Amino acid sequence: MVDVSLIFKIATVGILIAILDKIFEGLGRKEQATLITLAGLVVVLMMVLGLITKLFDNVRTMFQF
Repeated sequence: MVDVSLIFKIATVGILIAILDKIFEGLGRKEQATLITLAGLVVVLMMVLGLITKLFDNVRTMFQF
């Protein structure tokens, strides 16, 4: 089962990244805005990595691989 706090953490990161992206684009720094967006993506993927690992372990157990 997905922990609700993880969903809120991911949403918080997404909102912060969106705000920072708009600020940097408004300042004319598109390169930094892109880097911030990529950094946010990496942070969220690291958060979700544990869940993906659990999913593959459950599938492996279910099909007895």
